[in-house]
Amino acid sequence: MRFFLLLSGLALGLAGAAFAQPIVPVIDPIAAPVPSTAPIPPELKPHGSIYFSWGYNRDWYSRSDIRFKNTTTDNYDFTFLHAHASDKPDFKDFWRFNSWTIPQYDMTLGYLFHDKHNLGIEVSWNHLKYVVDDNQVIHVQGNIRGHYIDKDTLVTPDFVHLQHTNGNNYLMVNLVKHQVLWDRHLFKVSAVGKVGAGPMISYTISTVLGNHQEGPFHYHGFVAGGSVGLKADVLRYFFLQTDIQGAFADYTNTYLGDDRVGRATHVFGSIQAIWAFGFNVPL
Repeated sequence: MRFFLLLSGLALGLAGAAFAQPIVPVIDPIAAPVPSTAPIPPELKPHGSIYFSWGYNRDWYSRSDIRFKNTTTDNYDFTFLHAHASDKPDFKDFWRFNSWTIPQYDMTLGYLFHDKHNLGIEVSWNHLKYVVDDNQVIHVQGNIRGHYIDKDTLVTPDFVHLQHTNGNNYLMVNLVKHQVLWDRHLFKVSAVGKVGAGPMISYTISTVLGNHQEGPFHYHGFVAGGSVGLKADVLRYFFLQTDIQGAFADYTNTYLGDDRVGRATHVFGSIQAIWAFGFNVPL
């Protein structure tokens, strides 16, 4: 009898274990591990932006010593000491749709890297105009067709006229640095600094002792400079920018005379005030 009771209890215990529901552990949602975010594929990451700008400028120049020399097909080698030059804005042509390149203009194409340093690189074409003022009194020193001169002289266009007006062109490659000053979603203001250098591909009009020469566009020398400015990005894709650029221009290869044998050489500094409009193309 006792054996029968023990056997019955064992059977009931096994049956209860077979039909019992498994206990599901309760997971604390706070303590649960957060699934890791999958890395962004390289092809989906931002790759910076390309930008283009167009603008206009006013210019101011330092005085310079200008040497005129042709001892091959003519006989002169003289220097203007501390000659003064001015720009030639020609803004009266600004409003003509087919004359946008007549005033002193600036054109820039650049790439801004997508990184925390806000660095970029750009190529700029600065079309300045440089005119040695006619009818100014300049100290002239040197030899002119067998005659030595060393005195203050009224320089008229019949004696010498020199202008880089098509123009005093700076073709520069610049390193660009942006520093965000204020950012509100669709409007951003940044400080912009640039430093760069490159060749001058200029076009000169000159008259020396009655011998006239115009052009052509060719390599005249080297320019280096830097600028600071402010840039306002609007709606992400458009911007307005203003800059003050200082540059050092070294003219070493300016043609003189209709046979292009003579040369004019001079060095001067320039200050540009630039106003520009542009657009960004995010990549």
